[in-house]
Amino acid sequence: MSRVAVMTDSNSGITQSQAKELGITVVPMPFYIDGKLYYEDIDLTQEDFYRMLEKGGEISTSMPAVGDLIDRWETLLKDYDEIVYIPMSSGLSSSCATAKVLAQDYEGKVFVVDNQRISVTMKQTVFEAMKMAEHGKTAAEIRDILEATKFESTIYIMVDTLTYLKKGGRITPAAAALGTLLKLKPVLQIRGEKLDAFAKARTIKQAKQIMLDAIKTDMDQVLHDADGKHTKIAMAHTHNEEAIMQFKEEAQAIWPDHDIMVDPLSLSVSCHIGPGALAITCTKMLDV
Repeated sequence: MSRVAVMTDSNSGITQSQAKELGITVVPMPFYIDGKLYYEDIDLTQEDFYRMLEKGGEISTSMPAVGDLIDRWETLLKDYDEIVYIPMSSGLSSSCATAKVLAQDYEGKVFVVDNQRISVTMKQTVFEAMKMAEHGKTAAEIRDILEATKFESTIYIMVDTLTYLKKGGRITPAAAALGTLLKLKPVLQIRGEKLDAFAKARTIKQAKQIMLDAIKTDMDQVLHDADGKHTKIAMAHTHNEEAIMQFKEEAQAIWPDHDIMVDPLSLSVSCHIGPGALAITCTKMLDV
């Protein structure tokens, strides 16, 4: 039986210390803040990131250095026969496409998975990949299963401020000004490749209701699992812990049998939406 290593990046929300406990490799995502290079969970904490963001620091995301990726693969292949690498969604970063090109030099050994997940949904994918590896599936089999199920997951995110969407050019300054004036709370959706506008709410309460209703609809019509027995519900936030715990209570009242995981939202997404966001996700669980 092939020994299969599982590797991901820090957009999964899996910390370096958790990675050691789990026996997997997590590549820290690089960020440039006011021209200086930082690595998530190495020399950049969640607190540092939001402090610099709120101070108006110029923050940009980057992809892992090619040399760093290759070094990690070479090290893992000393102890493992194959590697399953699960980077962040190709729709949100070019790092997945780059890794796929690099993996061509490791034919039959490194398999890059694009199942278009991020944050808590990506974390679930990593856990499922680990289980499949433990049960004897090859790296190619794991990749094929994860890519075949990439649309069986949705994220809804309520954005608290339009400042960062405007900064990133995702909405026009005029739309941001109007939205701020009207105190709109946009709800965004990620399913598959893109981060798209989904709905506009006037209040946080209304935004939360829109997201809860959307999750119910997706469980029924997208995941074909209306009773939720095969669905994982998870939540995330950007520097908004008290509000997300309240939101969790509201979701738990609807789905009392679910163990709802809560994590900070990936910093790569946080750059574009800013603090104060709330997110809820639903993902079909694989039978592994």
